[in-house]
Amino acid sequence: MDNLSRRLLQASCAVALTAAIASPAEAQSTRKDLKTGNKFFEQENYRAAIPYYEKVLAKDPNNAKALFNAGISYMSFDKEKASDYIYKAQKLKPKVSKDVEYWLGRVDHLNYNFDEAVAHFQAYNATLKKNDQRKEEIAQLIKHSQNAKVQFNSPKDIFVKNLGPTVNTPYSEHSPVISSDDKLLIFTSRGENVTGASGKPSDKKNKAIAADGEYYEDVFETTRVDDENWQKPRSLSGVLNGKGHDASIQLFDNDSKLLMYRNDNNGDIFVSDKTGGDWSTPKPLNGNINSKSFESDAFITPDGKTIYFSTGKYSEDGTLDLYYSTRADGGDFGPAKSLGANINTKYDDDSPYLSKDGKTLYFSSRGHNTMGGYDIFKSEWDSVGRKWGAAQNMGYPVNTPDDDSYYRLSPDGSYAYLSSYRIGGYGEKDIYTINYIKNANIKGKVFSAKDSTTVIPGVELVFSGQQADKTALSFRDISKTDGSYQVAVLSGRTYQVAVSKDGKPIETQEFPVPVSTNDSTTIIKNFYINYVDTTNNAYLAARNIYFDTDKYKLRPESITRLNEITQFLTTNSGINISIEGHCDSRNTDEYNMVLGQNRAQAAYNYLKKQGITETRMSTVSYGERRPAAPNDSPENMQLNRRDEFKVVGGTGAGMIDNSGATGTGMGTGSTTTTGTSTTTTTTATPLSPGKSKVKMADGTKVKTKVDEDSDKVKVKTKGPAGDTKTTTKNGELEGKAKDANGEKTKIKAKN
Repeated sequence: MDNLSRRLLQASCAVALTAAIASPAEAQSTRKDLKTGNKFFEQENYRAAIPYYEKVLAKDPNNAKALFNAGISYMSFDKEKASDYIYKAQKLKPKVSKDVEYWLGRVDHLNYNFDEAVAHFQAYNATLKKNDQRKEEIAQLIKHSQNAKVQFNSPKDIFVKNLGPTVNTPYSEHSPVISSDDKLLIFTSRGENVTGASGKPSDKKNKAIAADGEYYEDVFETTRVDDENWQKPRSLSGVLNGKGHDASIQLFDNDSKLLMYRNDNNGDIFVSDKTGGDWSTPKPLNGNINSKSFESDAFITPDGKTIYFSTGKYSEDGTLDLYYSTRADGGDFGPAKSLGANINTKYDDDSPYLSKDGKTLYFSSRGHNTMGGYDIFKSEWDSVGRKWGAAQNMGYPVNTPDDDSYYRLSPDGSYAYLSSYRIGGYGEKDIYTINYIKNANIKGKVFSAKDSTTVIPGVELVFSGQQADKTALSFRDISKTDGSYQVAVLSGRTYQVAVSKDGKPIETQEFPVPVSTNDSTTIIKNFYINYVDTTNNAYLAARNIYFDTDKYKLRPESITRLNEITQFLTTNSGINISIEGHCDSRNTDEYNMVLGQNRAQAAYNYLKKQGITETRMSTVSYGERRPAAPNDSPENMQLNRRDEFKVVGGTGAGMIDNSGATGTGMGTGSTTTTGTSTTTTTTATPLSPGKSKVKMADGTKVKTKVDEDSDKVKVKTKGPAGDTKTTTKNGELEGKAKDANGEKTKIKAKN
């Protein structure tokens, strides 16, 4: 806690004590609880003070003084509750403390209400005299809030993850140290499992209790179970842990040595060697490193020749600065040298850590452009100027409005550990991992929503999102012939996916992409869109096959076309087709209906031999009724002697087209089948009134009867494939079908 906060607490406590004595109307027990709470509060033993304030508030919920002091006490454990209590106290009693505006500013800052914090600090500053030393500190707090607002509004794409309750407790955990294989974590805790703890932090007889009422720091270790979990921590008690605070700093020399802190001699840096399975008695580093002042943290380079450390030895007011010292092979560390003005400030600068290549220095500081308390900064080595460059704030969410320190990179440098007190944690400081959010590889296919199997090529997919700082993101791909697409997008956000084809928008879908902290994550996402792919029909329309006069034998060039269609159908497994046979007008209508069917059947039989299943094809004859050109020349008549291929939906039972065209398979036009109900859509020339009989190539006999007004058509077929009876009247079709196996189907449809 800073000096201003400490002085204000002492003043607040004195007022509270007076108020407790001067309130004879209060019950004796309430006065006693308030007095005891204030006593602990004055000692900055906030964990012990809170239960007594809560006892007072249970009996007197509107006790402004208890609310105010309890709120200040909760700032180390529950920031949101601290805000509620202090604001309630001020509402009940606007002058609950002459420093209330200061504390409202502090609690608003911690809860990310930066504009409100600045307003409170300015209001408090207006109450101070011109020569009041607190004005400088208030100016610094205002700057913190302004810095915090800038950083918070420009966040980095970083994923911050709590290590969980196995490692973290309601108490403070910090100083993470990771082994070179990333499997062992050594850390420092002030939890209930420290050496000598009795489970009663406020017990004066407990030797594990420090002056602030919290347990002394001890060093613990835990082993990784998997990427998400750790084993129950084990205390490294005995030789490592002394009588006071002990903290982990760094494993080095192939994990055979542990650099650590002990609060001996006002705080020094020690080293312990691992012999066998245990650590040796820690030994202090020499006098060039340790002093009578406070030495807090350190880092030794992999070659063991340079140490970076924090010390209060060289500052006028005991604040920490960062220094370094070198040694020759076999020698000891020499005189310390400052890291320079780009690193050190008049505030505390602590917790140095060097990247593996030695070019980036990470450290914690209360100075520079901190968001409040300690922030993590980095500095790049200037090889030309032979000095460290300007300190750069690592930004939000690496840093927060509260203390953030002990930044340590993982062995491969892909992520980092740090200690921080954040909203949503388990208590006081917790250990977190910091991962830069990476790209995720999204791939899949684009299908028609109509049948969920037909792939659609040429679809443009545009993934639109935002970076953490609201900068727009856009990623794009176009589906290939098989409907597939692939795109790498920044993970950890929801994208709006705009779907279009040939420049025409189809729809927009929302797709959340979970956080990925590695570049190997692949997510399968298929899109089902409301789109009828006319390009398939365009492809097939360009592959008509043609026949000689009065023939249905396939020409050599027709075989080439049919092979192309075979490949198309094999690639697009969700597509079904209708094969339509056509004739010129050289013979009777009845004759041409049979000839057209034979031509369609010839293509059907060839495709079937190539492996296209029967259920994916239907045949239909239009005879001479749908000419492609007038039958007025040999060239035009050749255009009419043809087979056409069209995409149809679904698989259905064999029927006769209600326009009078004859066929097998799914019928004519667009057909959709659900269960035993088939809907057929056709657009054909109306039949002439009368009766007709024809016999098709496979022996099927077809009888057709059309009434005088052409509004009723009856068709009967009988052949090897089965029998059908259909009646079409006023655009409605009803029929029955029985296949060669005797299976019956009923049909009812509207045209």
